[in-house]
Amino acid sequence: MLSTLSLAAPATAPSAAYPSLSDIEATARRLAGRVLHTPVWQWRTGAASRLLGDTEVWLKLELFQETGTFKLRGALNCIAALAPDALARGVVAASAGNHAIAVAHAARLSGTSAKVAMARHASPARIAACREAGAEVLLVDTVHQAFELTQRLVASEGRAMVHPYDGPRIAEGTATIGLELMAQVPDLDAVIVPVGGGGLCAGIAAAVRQIDPACRVFGVEPFGADAMYRSFQAGRPMALEQVDSVADSLGAPYAMDYSYGVCRHFVEDIVRVSDDALRRAMYYLYRDMKLATEPATAAATAALLGPLRETLAGRRVAVIACGANLDPTRFGQLLEEGRALAA
Repeated sequence: MLSTLSLAAPATAPSAAYPSLSDIEATARRLAGRVLHTPVWQWRTGAASRLLGDTEVWLKLELFQETGTFKLRGALNCIAALAPDALARGVVAASAGNHAIAVAHAARLSGTSAKVAMARHASPARIAACREAGAEVLLVDTVHQAFELTQRLVASEGRAMVHPYDGPRIAEGTATIGLELMAQVPDLDAVIVPVGGGGLCAGIAAAVRQIDPACRVFGVEPFGADAMYRSFQAGRPMALEQVDSVADSLGAPYAMDYSYGVCRHFVEDIVRVSDDALRRAMYYLYRDMKLATEPATAAATAALLGPLRETLAGRRVAVIACGANLDPTRFGQLLEEGRALAA
C-alpha cells in the first residue's frame, strides 16, 4: 500500500503521563466481560525450534479477541469514558480497518452510533465487518483523507473521535493485554510488540515494565511505515512522507505525543523489518502454529527471527499476535509469497 502524506506531524500538547498499574488494573475490571481474556501458547515446533534454538517463544494470541483484533480494548475504554450527551451524539473513527471494526462493535455494545472513515483500498472483509456491526462506512482515497474527514465530523456533528492509537484511554485499554500476559507467563525476559501508531506498544510496555522492570520491551515496524522508529531517532514525534508496506494495519502516518512519550519511557528500542520478512513470518505462523494472521500480526515474529534474534537468544520471549482480519484471497496470496521466500 502506498500513500503520500504530509511531512508535518499534528501539533499536540506535551505530556509525560502514562497509565499507572492501578489505572491498568481498574481498566481490566471495567472491561471484564466485554473483552475476551486471550490465551498464550508456547511455540516449540518448526521455525521456532530450527531457527531460534533454545530461545523460549510464547505467543500472546490477541488475534482471538472479539472482532479479531486488540483494538476492541481501547475502543471500549474510550467510549466508556464519554459523558451521556456525548454518547448520544455518537462516535467517529479513521482506520485502515481493524480500529474501525472495533469502534463499530464497541459503539453497538455501548448503545451509540458510529461513523468510520476508511480508504477505498481497505480490505473488503474489514469494510463488510464494519457495516455488519452497524457502522456507517465513509470511503475516501487515502488514510490521510480519512483523518481529515473525521475531524470535520467532530466539528459538524459533535461526534467524539475515538483515535486509533493515541491517548490515555487507548493506552489503558491495550495495557490490559500486558497485564494478562505477565500473569500467564511469569519471568519473561522480553516482549516484542508490533507498532503502527504506538498505542498497542505504549500500553503493553507500561504494564510490563511496571510489573517487572527487568523485562525488556521492543517495538517493531516495517521499513515502509516506520514513524515511531524515526521518532525515537529524532527525539520527538515524526511524520512520514509516505507509507508503503503490505502491513496496512501498521501504516500510521505519524507518531503522536502521548503514545510516543509512553513508548519512549518504557520501550527499549524500535526495530524494523522488511515486507518480505513479514511474509515469511506469516508463513511460519501458519505452517507451524496454524494461525491465519495478517502481516501486522507477523511483525513481532519477523523481528524475533531477524534483528532481535541474537539479542534475545536463549531468553524467554513473548511475541504479541495482535490481529487476523484479512480476506481469504489476500491471505492466500501473501501466504504463497511467504512460502516461496521461506523455501
